Amino acid sequence: MTATANHAIGRAGGPSPSLRRKASRGSILADRAATVVLWGTGFFVLLLLGAIIVHFALAAWGVVSPSFVLSDPSDTALGGILPVLWNSVYMLALTMLIAVPVGILGGIYMSEYAGDNALTNAIRFAEESISSVPSIVVGLFGLILFVDDFHWGFTALGGALALTLFNLPLMTRLSEQALRAVPQDERSASLALGATKWQTIRHVVLPLAIPGLITGVILTAGRVFGEAAVLLFTSGIGTPPHYDFMNLDLTNPASPWSPFRPATTLSVYIYKLQSEGLGIFKNQIVDGSAAILISMVLIFNLGARFLGRLLTRRLTAA
Repeated sequence: MTATANHAIGRAGGPSPSLRRKASRGSILADRAATVVLWGTGFFVLLLLGAIIVHFALAAWGVVSPSFVLSDPSDTALGGILPVLWNSVYMLALTMLIAVPVGILGGIYMSEYAGDNALTNAIRFAEESISSVPSIVVGLFGLILFVDDFHWGFTALGGALALTLFNLPLMTRLSEQALRAVPQDERSASLALGATKWQTIRHVVLPLAIPGLITGVILTAGRVFGEAAVLLFTSGIGTPPHYDFMNLDLTNPASPWSPFRPATTLSVYIYKLQSEGLGIFKNQIVDGSAAILISMVLIFNLGARFLGRLLTRRLTAA
């Protein structure tokens, strides 16, 4: 049989062995190239994070100490960051108390109850649009609404509500995606056993979606804890006074527990020092504050991931 006949038989029965070998080699090369790119990207991200951590760790060496963390700011000495660090944690807790429950409930409605129609598509478009709005624009909106129209002045509550408006769409969208990732077979099995829709959501869907929900909480909390532009216009900028933590009167603006007081956070304080600070210890305070801020974010992320794994094991009996 001639070579021409063999080639014709190869075309009639599919690609010839030589063509298949070439296609296989091309697939292998493409796979290896993609693997190298992905590993290279991951290594670059780790290297970048490591460089940031090492830089601020070295810059803050000799500055960060228990007294630096637990003392008040000072204009004449190195001082500390206790009030602004407390404000950061307080603003994070206040915002997440509002954003997380509302975001998860919104995600449940969008994934389990709402149909796929023009209204829900418009809601998803609005979520994505708000998430892409510059944070300083949201801060100006909070200034007009909470500070001027409501006549609250600069308050922690106004800042928390502005942060909620900015981060609630992200939390809702991530919650919806985490719930939709749960296989439909799990819902069908629960409903077939006689469970109601809400019982299925509560006892089957939510436990299986815990890792995705925790990821949404981490991403939202990271944006809240490091946010500065929104809080510049809503919760105030300045050097907080000494806080009396024994003052538990929530209606007293002098109480550190009150939401009706100005609350300069750590990120805002860093911005203030870097733009307006004139003291001889300005650079040391900025470096130490940045190191503390990065450390808090890392600790929160690692703690949240550990909590997510623990809850997943307990709720799913895995």
